[in-house]
Amino acid sequence: MQVLLLHLDDALELQPEFVRSCKMAGAYELDEKQNGRAVRLWGRQAALDALWRDLGRARRSKSAEPRLCFMGSGDFHHVSALLIEQALENTSDQVTVIHIDNHPDWVHFDGGMHCGSWVNRTLSNRQIEKVVTIGVCSNDLERPERKGANLDLLASGRLELYPYAHPPSRVKADYGAGQSYRQQARALHWNTIEDIGEMNFLDRLLASITTESVYVTVDKDVLVEGDAVTNWDQGRMQMAYVLSIISEIGARHRIIGADVTGDYSRPDYGGDLWTRLLKQGEILIDQPRHSCTGSQICTINSSANLALLDVFGEQMR
Repeated sequence: MQVLLLHLDDALELQPEFVRSCKMAGAYELDEKQNGRAVRLWGRQAALDALWRDLGRARRSKSAEPRLCFMGSGDFHHVSALLIEQALENTSDQVTVIHIDNHPDWVHFDGGMHCGSWVNRTLSNRQIEKVVTIGVCSNDLERPERKGANLDLLASGRLELYPYAHPPSRVKADYGAGQSYRQQARALHWNTIEDIGEMNFLDRLLASITTESVYVTVDKDVLVEGDAVTNWDQGRMQMAYVLSIISEIGARHRIIGADVTGDYSRPDYGGDLWTRLLKQGEILIDQPRHSCTGSQICTINSSANLALLDVFGEQMR
């Protein structure tokens, strides 16, 4: 397994114990803070192309080893789409993407990618069998059509979404039924992890993965606040359960790559004044304030990252 510390912000640098452990595991580092400022929250295609080129140049010599990437704040989750595309270069297999997150990341976005839109780009690649999103509790599922959700992905069967807990979502169009939901009148009723039960859900998840190859992306905002501190509202999953999901998947499938976002960092945006104002306005609406001190944040997030490093290290050999 290759370990990449992708420095798009300063979140990982503020966790020296974690960085030390990664280096002991042979990690390599890539400083992309300049590109990070341009693509934070969302990025236009030119900025994403620049980051793609740098990721390609930095990649170790055509190694087929699976890569685990840590990349700071969940504001950069759309970079996962680039990392998935690079992982696909090493296999001709069909691949299932396991997406563990408090947000569905399925909105329409033109001219680039948003951290809430990357699932669309990933599913545009026919080598991806499907994306399975796990753990959502956020209000993105409240009247999702109004918030730009691409619900056609659900109807096609190429996206399955299992909230940890959430009431039915009000919709206007007809989306039928799928593995993870059913429609009654004008509401999508979700098959939630809470209703199914954590262990029963794990069995259901494993049965739903029909490909040998799997890519796993984790946004730590899926976790309860005691297990992570993020830039976003957080979910209800415990770290122990996330680790068990990864372990069980790795025991039965080949994990061809993985990435972790969901650290906390103070937002720093590039671009012109209008771009910076747009992004600042968006986070004022969508992101909560935190009362934790900097040292508390780093301690909590470093512990979570170390646990994820260990479990992926066991399963990506």
